[in-house]
Amino acid sequence: MTKIIYLVAVDGSEWSDRAAERAVTLAQKTGAEVHFINAIPLTSSRLNETTIEQEERDLILTPLLKRFADSGVKMETIIEWGDPAEVIHNRAKKEHVNMIFMGRRGRSKIVDILLGSVADTVAHHAGVPIVLVP
Repeated sequence: MTKIIYLVAVDGSEWSDRAAERAVTLAQKTGAEVHFINAIPLTSSRLNETTIEQEERDLILTPLLKRFADSGVKMETIIEWGDPAEVIHNRAKKEHVNMIFMGRRGRSKIVDILLGSVADTVAHHAGVPIVLVP
């Protein structure tokens, strides 16, 4: 039996929380694993890498694991540095994911306006079905 993997881009926004919920709900029905990925832009001006990664884990990833702990779904968390669209796309290819879930917007509306939406970029290059959650 082939392993089914759903990759969920999370950034702590309400949109990514809804994407996580949709992915876990579908995974319960399909037997898929859910991999939550948090991409940290290289332009991050916060303290240092270790501190930033711990903040992201504490504020975003750990709460998601706790929220869905009773779901019966196997979950993993990933933190990677780089352009979020590129990180998501590369991880999807590397893990041969079956579907990508993400919010239509992220936590930075200004970045979406100036640089284009991460979701839009991923949707155009994903190569697998993508669920953009409003």
